[in-house]
Amino acid sequence: MRGRDPAQPTRFKPVRVRSGHDMQAPRRSWDSLRTIAFLGSYLPRRCGIATFSGDLSESIAKAAEHADIWSVAMNDRPEGYRYPPRVWFEINQNRLGEYRLAADFLNMSKVDVCCLQHEFGLFGGPSGRYVIDFLRRLRMPIVTTLHTVLKEPNEDQLEVTRQLGEVCDRFVVMADRAHEFLTDIYDIPKHKIKLIPHGIPDVPFVDPNFYKDHFGVEGKKVILTFGLLGPSKGIENMIEALPRIVDRHPDVVYIVLGATHPGVIAHAGEDYRIGLKRRVAELGIEAHVEFVNKFVALDELVEFLGAADVYVTPYLNEAQITSGTLAYALGTGKATVSTPYWHAQELLADGRGKLVPFADPKSLAAAVNYLFDHETERHAMRKRAYQYTRPMRWQEVAGQYLDLFAEVREERNRNPKPVEQHTRALLSAPRDLTEIKLDHLLTLTDDVGILHHAKNTIPDRHHGYSTEDNAKALVAVLMAQDHLDSASGGKVEPLLSKYLSFLEHAFDPEAERFRGKMSYDRQWNDDEPFSEDVHAQAVLALGEAVACCQSRGQMTLAANLFHRALPACETFENPYAWAHALIGIHAYLRKYSGDSHARRVREHLAEKLFNRFQENTSMDWTWPTERLGYANARLPHALLMAGRWMFRNDMIEAALHSLQWLNHIQEGEDGRFSPVGDDGGLDRGGEKSRFNQKPLEASVTIEAYLEAFHVTDDPVWADRAEHCLNWFLGENDLHTPLYDHQSGGCHDALMSQCVNENQGAEATLAWLTSLLSLYNHTTQAPPETVLKPHTHGGTKPTQPSRPSPKTHPTKDNPEPAAT
Repeated sequence: MRGRDPAQPTRFKPVRVRSGHDMQAPRRSWDSLRTIAFLGSYLPRRCGIATFSGDLSESIAKAAEHADIWSVAMNDRPEGYRYPPRVWFEINQNRLGEYRLAADFLNMSKVDVCCLQHEFGLFGGPSGRYVIDFLRRLRMPIVTTLHTVLKEPNEDQLEVTRQLGEVCDRFVVMADRAHEFLTDIYDIPKHKIKLIPHGIPDVPFVDPNFYKDHFGVEGKKVILTFGLLGPSKGIENMIEALPRIVDRHPDVVYIVLGATHPGVIAHAGEDYRIGLKRRVAELGIEAHVEFVNKFVALDELVEFLGAADVYVTPYLNEAQITSGTLAYALGTGKATVSTPYWHAQELLADGRGKLVPFADPKSLAAAVNYLFDHETERHAMRKRAYQYTRPMRWQEVAGQYLDLFAEVREERNRNPKPVEQHTRALLSAPRDLTEIKLDHLLTLTDDVGILHHAKNTIPDRHHGYSTEDNAKALVAVLMAQDHLDSASGGKVEPLLSKYLSFLEHAFDPEAERFRGKMSYDRQWNDDEPFSEDVHAQAVLALGEAVACCQSRGQMTLAANLFHRALPACETFENPYAWAHALIGIHAYLRKYSGDSHARRVREHLAEKLFNRFQENTSMDWTWPTERLGYANARLPHALLMAGRWMFRNDMIEAALHSLQWLNHIQEGEDGRFSPVGDDGGLDRGGEKSRFNQKPLEASVTIEAYLEAFHVTDDPVWADRAEHCLNWFLGENDLHTPLYDHQSGGCHDALMSQCVNENQGAEATLAWLTSLLSLYNHTTQAPPETVLKPHTHGGTKPTQPSRPSPKTHPTKDNPEPAAT
């Protein structure tokens, strides 16, 4: 991150004072500000707020040279834009997860003040409510510039604005009317509202004839309208007025400057512009109208404005609280005719312009003709407009913003605001999870399978392949296949075949066990003993493949291999291997519920696991082993699943009790997820290892919590699963994201001071399965329950009974259908 060294003293330029002595300039209120971040759209995106954001941030950067000034840009299209260096972070406006990442980014960057540029359509969710989640996560003061303040908001707009009032320290408005609306309609306290005018470029007061030859209109009277073109601009009324003006002033030309608004193009193409041109031709005034269809830079815009004799804004309704185009026109000293929208009523008062009724071409023509007929009055109006707008120059506006930033920063220092710990989207907002991105999975996968290790984001061939990783990759792709669009879905079939092929090759037919590791030159490490856990992981993946493969060939291979691998599971002594195998058997039985052998193996392993829980549990250690270490939540997850489908409430109760205990162990400060670290685990009676936290722990915990939700219908478990997912996104002990939204991979571990920069297979697959588990959860119908919630995060057992046939087994249908 760029940042000024706080140890270096601030340097001030010497100034001359009346005494004649040189001295340091007085310290400004905002000299202590080090980093200011803006959030809004940004050029080259074509919209008025993007222009405003660029002008304001550049002006503040010039005024506060000692500070870092940067922007977070809102993208309205997936590919984004080619932004200048001022933009440090981008958000897809429709992806709630990216708002959370951006908030984490700002918090980690030690930003002093965040300045939000707000307009409802700029952000995702109903009435842009996704931005509320972003703001609630920020730890620094927030100053919000309101570009839209509605007199008659709908219910969503009213609620969003009031919630902005709760989280923002100040609002900046650009019109007195907006101040009135905020206090009277939205209940915003007056002390939170600051009037700072729309900024304008600092240009000289020039005669319009100076620039006319640049555009081939020398000797003509020029009328100008500029801005992104769309039906709300009312250009058709000015075109209808033009024949009356031409009759009186044959030397007039009307320039319509600006590209069509991208939103208009997306929905209606160039229909509006084409309709205007058609009407110009019908009226026979082609020689008097010029359409300049481009988005002009500031220097060229100033020249167009300089060439105009009269500026016109014929907007169609009053509900426009600010107009940058109108401010720019007055700032260059233009005689202006406008309809009476709110901002125009204020800026054009006291003879600084003429107002005409909405949709009234006759009045438009009369006003323009009056100004052309009375040259002295026109120039007096120009002068009044120019003088009035001197305090609106960007350098003056930047100073007012900086003073306000310093004020809210000082207030926050005096009265710290508690950080909201359980920040999430508004309850009424639809769930929007981070986009499923298989890029890094594809990077790690070659024609053999998925490589085990990576150096940063680059596959590391020295560590070869592992059966465990390829089994997990198979599960992840199976989970992803229903959530990818048709373009991405083509990637799934080859991946499934590749990972299945690896598992088939890993199986040793003589030993009837899975080998664990293969070198990059495709040689198995036969010196390594067979691992129960590796074998059980492969069984888990094969069971899922039988349940979910859409290709009959893939499903058949998986089923045959599952049958060959299953007998060994009965001999295992490792509870974690029992758990993995149980989950795989359950998946298999979703497809082939009548397989008696699989059901017997499930019952055998479930009893062994349940007995281990019973034998090893004490008041302070509700766990079947003497140590918490690897994939801990798998144990209660498997027992919970077995109890659910075997109608064993004693198993369910033991599993939930253990899972609740594990939740307590894994709950860090402020309620965030903090799994047992891999540096030392947690021995019975010992101290929890805090760091080298592995993504795998979050992944298996999410799956266990969601299974608990399916059994109990207690939403606390689903909430906890979401908290675990947020661990990847920065809600962890270091407030540092492990998920890399650029690569689609996940860092290997959360260390004591930073993340492990490598993005290997286990971590990346843990992220994908975590995300996909939440995706699947959001698309499932509410479950029927075996247990009902009793206390927060706990359960009260019922008498054993056969659950509803909708989601649970029955006598005639002993296993659920594949989902």
